[in-house]
Formats: sequence, structure tokens, C-alpha cells
Amino acid sequence: MALELGQAFCVCEAEATIANIGISTALLTPFQGDGSLNLPLLCEHANGTLRGGANGVTLFGTTGEGASVGLNERPAAISAMIDSGIPADKMILGVGGSAISDVVTQIQQGLQLGVTIFLLLPPYYFKDLNDAGLFEWYSRLFEATDQRAKFILYHIPQVTQVPLSLELVKRLRATFPERVLAIKDSAGQWDNTLALLDSGIIPVLVGDERLLHKAASRGAAGSICGMANFHPGRLRTIFDTQTEDVALSEEVDVIVSVPIIPALKQFMAARTGNPGWSNLRAPLQALQGADRSVIAAHFSRDKVA
Repeated sequence: MALELGQAFCVCEAEATIANIGISTALLTPFQGDGSLNLPLLCEHANGTLRGGANGVTLFGTTGEGASVGLNERPAAISAMIDSGIPADKMILGVGGSAISDVVTQIQQGLQLGVTIFLLLPPYYFKDLNDAGLFEWYSRLFEATDQRAKFILYHIPQVTQVPLSLELVKRLRATFPERVLAIKDSAGQWDNTLALLDSGIIPVLVGDERLLHKAASRGAAGSICGMANFHPGRLRTIFDTQTEDVALSEEVDVIVSVPIIPALKQFMAARTGNPGWSNLRAPLQALQGADRSVIAAHFSRDKVA
């Protein structure tokens, strides 16, 4: 009975934490011309999205080119964010890899600086994985990390090619209720989002801004999304009112019609007038030709100023 009460306390505490996430900006990561992190610009931008209405920020997710940021670079970035005035409890840290030990190191780096919530990718190098193998991978990872570390499962199969089945999510949540806070569903498939919401097994964060109003009306916990880099207040309004922002959805339609991260970087450069925002880390490259023209036509500085 004592164990059950303890578990109930942990789950309630975890759900209270996830309820406070709301809109978290999936931060774009600015780079210098030589490819190094532009930490002053990153911190300035992150604070700007919080002032603009975001509830928190997510560092080194997909939008932030997290897979291109090395272990040796992460602590300085987290420290700079905290030193700039962003509380650690408003930060989510994107982590991922296929070697459990590498992911554990990323988590330890965050914990040492006060970050306790992690957006966790599946082991994306290996393909055709079954639920048993994935469950073992997650289990070993959770066992190898400090109990303070809490996780948001990250379902983005169009990028990882490793989908998280509803049955796997149920099993992970039931087995590790004090560690698995939520799932971020970035597949952009309403049927999957609805199945997760209707299951009632886990709080759901949506990645596709076009689905946020519908998901909010069904009890979604919020969103970690790229468009909050530009429109944090509008995303908060969508979430709070459960009403679609049609113009914002149309912006998303344009961005996803071309390679997404270069498009977002081009949009940010146009919006701010700072060409440094266009810098990407290899292997990503700036948009060229027709793709570049598509973004320029919709997001010229005159239109976004």
C-alpha cells in the first residue's frame, strides 16, 4: 500500500509538471559563420519567445538541429541560457542517440545544471525494431539515469523511422509512471494523436501546430513546436481558446512544402533582418532555387516585419 501511495504521489507530481508546459518553443539554434554556436543570439531569442508568450523553451530538439550539436557543446549552451535569466525549470532538453551511454551523458549534463525534463528520441539508427527491443532500450536507459530525470517520449517517425506504437507507449507509461511524463506526437497524423488522447494513458503534446486547436479541445497538455519561434503568443491563444489560427496554419503549409529546418532558418533571417540566422550545420544546407523562392515569396521581410 505504501508503494502504491508513493507511486500515486509521483504520478500526480509528474502530471502537475506536464500541465505547466503549455507552449514550449522548439528553439532554432543560431550558428556563427564558422559553424560554432551563437550563444548570445540563442539566449536573446529564447528570452524573447518567453516574453512573447511561450511558457518555456526546448533546446536541441529537431528544429534546433540537436543531432548536430556535440556532447562537448551542450553544457555551455545550457549554462548560457540559465545565466541569461531562463530558469532551468522552464527548459526541456532534447536528447537522443542509439548508444544508451551517449544519451545518459546528455541527461547527466542537463541534471548537473538543474534541467530535469528531457525530450527523448528513440534509438534512431536501427530500423525495423519491435516493441520488445524498444522497451528494453528505454528500460535500460531509465535504470541508468538519476531518478530526477523525467522524460517526454518523442514520436516523430518521419524523421527517425522508429514509430512508437500505442501499445509500447502504454507499457512504458504503466511501468515507469514516475519517469515518463508525456509523449510529443510530431507525426502530423490526426488519427494517431486522437488515439493517444482518447486512450487517456498519457499526457499528449502535439508538434504540428495545425492540429493544436483540435488536440486542445480533446485535452492535450500543450505543444512543443517550431512556429513558437515566431508566434509564441498566437500559439498560446490557439491552445487557450481551442480555435484554429488559419493564417498560422497556412504558414505551416508553406514551410512543410520544402525542407523544414532550412525553411525556418530562412524565415527567421527574413523576420529579424539578421542573415546569420540562415546558417545551418552540415549536412543541412540552405534552400536553393524553387524551394528558396517559395519561402521568399511568403516570408519576405516586408511581409513579416
